[in-house]
Amino acid sequence: MADFTHKEEYIETVGRRKTASARVRISKSESKNEVVINEKSLEEHFPTKELQGVAGDALKHSSEGDTFKVTAIIRGGGIHAQAEALRHGIARALVEYNAELRKALKKAGFLKRDPRKKERKKFGLKKARKSPQWSKR
Repeated sequence: MADFTHKEEYIETVGRRKTASARVRISKSESKNEVVINEKSLEEHFPTKELQGVAGDALKHSSEGDTFKVTAIIRGGGIHAQAEALRHGIARALVEYNAELRKALKKAGFLKRDPRKKERKKFGLKKARKSPQWSKR
């Protein structure tokens, strides 16, 4: 279990999804959980409740009385991939903070990096697998 003795101490991890990557820092906080993304609040960066829920899922699963200040820099990808990258980074940081949380976070699927990416377009095709319309004559 990591011990935050100084005010400036934090745990830094990286979370990824598709082409989005989130560099996440967590530090202890006396108040409620606070999330800052690219110097914006969680509500500003992720406008919908669904995306806010995805981003904060890992903190909800850490069923301890601990509260954290989360600071993240997110680059690339779409808004949903960014939310999942943030969740992945927060989950990794929480496991580094307290190894006992690993079982719950792993069962929820937050520690696995989702490997699915967009397949590249192939020569002679319209997209990755879609072929041009076939005409008999």
